[in-house]
Amino acid sequence: MQDLLLSLSFVVNHKRVRRLLRLMGLMAIYPKRNLSKLGLKKYIHPYLLKGLNIDRPNFVWAIDITYIPMKNGFLYLTAIIDIYSRYIVGWGISNTLDAEASLSVMKQAVKEHGKPEIINSDQGSQFTCEVWVKYLNAEDIKISMDGKGRCIDNIFIERFWRSLKYDHVYLNPAKDGQELYQGLKEYFNYYNHELHHQGIGRRIPVELYRPAA
Repeated sequence: MQDLLLSLSFVVNHKRVRRLLRLMGLMAIYPKRNLSKLGLKKYIHPYLLKGLNIDRPNFVWAIDITYIPMKNGFLYLTAIIDIYSRYIVGWGISNTLDAEASLSVMKQAVKEHGKPEIINSDQGSQFTCEVWVKYLNAEDIKISMDGKGRCIDNIFIERFWRSLKYDHVYLNPAKDGQELYQGLKEYFNYYNHELHHQGIGRRIPVELYRPAA
């Protein structure tokens, strides 16, 4: 939200943003659901990002799934972020948490942007299954996974979820899947091409990602 306000020429301290959101009753609706049911142990991979210098686009991507509430019901959103540039390289919504939904988003991202060297995820069943691991191995993409219960290992996409929900989802609750899709499409375009991101020196994600595009 602070980055959104800055892009509109409003300079606001992050503590004030949190206080105003709380007064508006928005802080209380932040969902804290655990969507990561553990998968098969034999498909779990080590965490590769500790101490790694991520210095270029398409070096490391991170993928995750979150819950998106609507006026009636909810859907699941899968997104993939390029960690170096914070550019969202792929996303999709689904009414299930199966591996095929996440794999479809990954395949589309690779088709549009090329392959990353490493993909990081949690140890959820969508990512610790044969279909996911087999695809990545075939594409020669290294697999990295957060430590069990360590969401901080995937902190960049966790921060993105928070921005997405407070800047868009909670302020514009969709009535159905079609409206949600259109709203998310507009937000992702804004985020990638217009938002000055605090984590990359107030630059716009596409400015850092474009050399690889």
